[in-house]
Amino acid sequence: MNQNPEQIARDNIDKQLIASGWVVQDKSKSNISAGLGVAIREYQTDIGPADYVLFVDSKPAGIIEAKREEEGLKLTMVEDQSTEYATAKLKYLNNDPLPFVYESTGELTRFTDYRDPKPRSRPVFTFHRPETFLQWIKQDKTLRKRLHDIPVLPEDGLRACQVQAITNLEHSFKDARPKALIQMATGSGKTFTAITFIYRLLKFARAKRVLFLVDTRNLGEQAEQEFKRYEPQDDNRLFPELYGVTRLSSSFIPGDSQVYISTIQRLYSILKGTELDERDEEENPNEKKFTTKEPLPVVYNERTPMEFFDFIVVDECHRSIYNLWKQVLDYFDAFQIGLTATPDNRTFGYFNQNLVCDYGYQKAVEDGVLVPYNVFEIETKITKQGAKIELGEYIGQRQKLTRKQFWNTLDEEVEYSAKQLDDKVVNPNQIRMIIKAVKDSLPSMFPDRIQITPATATAPATESFEVPKMLIFAKSDSHADDIINIVREEFAEENKFCKKITYRSEEDPKSILQQFRNSYYPRVAVTVDMIATGTDIRPLEVLLFMRDVKSRSYYEQMKGRGTRTCGLEELKATGTPAAKFTKDHFVIIDAIGVEKSQKTDSRPLEKKPGMSLKEVVESIAMGNKSEDMLTTLANRLIRLDKQISEREKMTFAEKADGQTINHVVKQLLNAYDPDTVESMRRSIDEQFAGAAPLEKDNLLNERHNDLINRATAIFNNYELRDFVIDVRKKYDQVMDHINPDELLNIGWVKDNKVVAESLINDFRVWIEEHKTEITALQIFYGQAYHRRELTYKMIKDLVEAIKTSKPTIAPLNIWRAYEQLEKVNGQPKNELMALVALIRKLIGNDATLTAYDKTVDKNFQDWVFQKQAGGAIKFTETQMQWLRMIKDYIASSFHVEADDFELDPFNKQGGLGKMWQLFGEKTNEIINELNEVLAA
Repeated sequence: MNQNPEQIARDNIDKQLIASGWVVQDKSKSNISAGLGVAIREYQTDIGPADYVLFVDSKPAGIIEAKREEEGLKLTMVEDQSTEYATAKLKYLNNDPLPFVYESTGELTRFTDYRDPKPRSRPVFTFHRPETFLQWIKQDKTLRKRLHDIPVLPEDGLRACQVQAITNLEHSFKDARPKALIQMATGSGKTFTAITFIYRLLKFARAKRVLFLVDTRNLGEQAEQEFKRYEPQDDNRLFPELYGVTRLSSSFIPGDSQVYISTIQRLYSILKGTELDERDEEENPNEKKFTTKEPLPVVYNERTPMEFFDFIVVDECHRSIYNLWKQVLDYFDAFQIGLTATPDNRTFGYFNQNLVCDYGYQKAVEDGVLVPYNVFEIETKITKQGAKIELGEYIGQRQKLTRKQFWNTLDEEVEYSAKQLDDKVVNPNQIRMIIKAVKDSLPSMFPDRIQITPATATAPATESFEVPKMLIFAKSDSHADDIINIVREEFAEENKFCKKITYRSEEDPKSILQQFRNSYYPRVAVTVDMIATGTDIRPLEVLLFMRDVKSRSYYEQMKGRGTRTCGLEELKATGTPAAKFTKDHFVIIDAIGVEKSQKTDSRPLEKKPGMSLKEVVESIAMGNKSEDMLTTLANRLIRLDKQISEREKMTFAEKADGQTINHVVKQLLNAYDPDTVESMRRSIDEQFAGAAPLEKDNLLNERHNDLINRATAIFNNYELRDFVIDVRKKYDQVMDHINPDELLNIGWVKDNKVVAESLINDFRVWIEEHKTEITALQIFYGQAYHRRELTYKMIKDLVEAIKTSKPTIAPLNIWRAYEQLEKVNGQPKNELMALVALIRKLIGNDATLTAYDKTVDKNFQDWVFQKQAGGAIKFTETQMQWLRMIKDYIASSFHVEADDFELDPFNKQGGLGKMWQLFGEKTNEIINELNEVLAA
């Protein structure tokens, strides 16, 4: 009944291990043959006892490093500790390093398979089953390593958008990104694309099982039919002849299939162990009016463990995952791929902004003039303005300390300011937006770090970039942990790539700092205040501020971390071998407005920034009543008073003998106030005028100590101490996955507009210089009716010519430059359509830069109106459907010919024959007219 936090955590771990099929034993009663999987507590190694050693088939296979629940935010900091146990020698055994490593609080668990190409920890619902580990051990490669065996995609029979989607998705898999989003327009072949990459995952990556998830039975049946019809490019057999496909229609899941099709409702019922009527699968659950405000709980199901699927494909993902079903996906330890034609803000947020169908993030700024230090600004909408989450949204909430997350429906809207970010509200989209901008901008800041490996007979040329040593200043330990996870993911790197260095680091922060200073890894360090001052890190070249600083002197000290010079040989020797030049500048990346915020010279109130609230309160209770301690506690209580509810304030007063937090704070600050002490001295001088100076000093010390003791007396009450500590822990952060962030400004400070104007001028000059040489430009600058001769290949060749000749004026770069200078109409769907719109703007066709598909839509409407004016012609609905298909095809391919009617989407609707059947002898005339009119 009176268990301490460590015992509670281990009890929870034991329960989860037993549920997952493990036999849990004490080391004194160990029997590694008691089951297929045996977990032995406190097993001795040559560096000390490991919390748990996992044996599979009587052989050691893994480690669990157990931590108290409140240490959930520190799990990424104990990875080295758990790895040391995994690589240690076990008592009585001459074992190899153990591959499977967990860090767990019993509520939050992270897992790393160190056989992966770049071992990276990931959150998991619970522990893997021993039979799973046995299968993995028998395999020559891990799944993440097998993903690198997927060959280059043959492009025959695939549309360009399908090639782009599959190629970029497979690249995302190889980077071990947990989630990816494919946005493809209706009719462009989303399901065909999905089946193609599923086939490749099964064949080349040897994936065990793939789940195709839908939200209605109808969609599941359609998907099942497409799987049945699919014939791979490299095999003349149909998909079901190669791999088992099962659409789930009951709670039974056969184990011999490779592809499973299910509604998310049925999947939830299977995890619960209950039956589901098929009628409940007929309606999209997102359209139902849920009355409950509680999240639907997901519990472990041994028949469908979390590792049952390797991949989950979520069809129509903009609908399927944004109600009370999100946690069903989070249950599985699987890659997630979303398919949709119409993603919304929530979709982008859930899939970590990893849009692979149009993957990539353009460099926003050219290389600037290098100076001793230059400021690069990243300003986003949420960083500047905050955001609002509407009433009724289904959101995550997370306990700050334990990082335990749960889901709720908001019963009142939440509006948060920029100052509340990463405290009351965490918006992962905002952090991710900044990190992606940093990642994409670093090569332009340090172009000498780009390394090109020449092509060989068996491999194409590859380009890589060595990230310079970068220090990120975070707001808190919790904020730092969020940053670490997103940095690792966005840079597609392993655990050691990015580390946290704070006062609370358990893995010896000085050792990590030494590695950061002298070794290749970590490339990125995240700190709160530990290495903000007084630390010489000569190879450091980038400071990223994700926290504001109000003290002018403190900010100058922080900037000083990057000011040290470093010769070329030293730079190479201390962790940056790709460097080609002496370090002659460093970059401050301002992602919070620290450069513009008002600074003061006042000293910070808090004197013990590295201590937790618990440590401060307990230290005072144990007699440490120094000025620093009392001032720090006062500051923490001021913060606490702003964060807790009125009811919690009343509870504080009840436990503090009727004193409010404000009253307690005043007493704490008054205890060392110079005016108060001086007043006491004058009083003693008046009362004891004839006393010796030493006697007066003793009296002063006595009265001052009495004042201090009275100010701190209430903290002798352990109930008050526990309340102060626990109420802070329970304070939840709202996880805003809903509101997207957007870049408002990015680039070197003060020169963004100049750069944009320069880019547009460079583009204009290039087009003028080549307008008589390149076929596509000759057509644009010719008579309007000639534009019907434009083809997809012509535009593509023109794009390649521009990018090869001058990469900085690539179409999407120029589009973004225009956005900085004037209002544009719409967004280009790809760089080819962007280029056509830009040229139309350049030659005067469009007064406002307008997305090409919008231009085509308007021209089409005008054409249809003119054709039907007067009533001579009236298109039928079927004819209009065909005309719209032609319009959409021209919008994306710029031209349509008779032969194109044998391709998607026309061939599925009857091809050219159907066109003739509908329009007769007018067919060629209509095709020619649309080619001319839509491009006008």
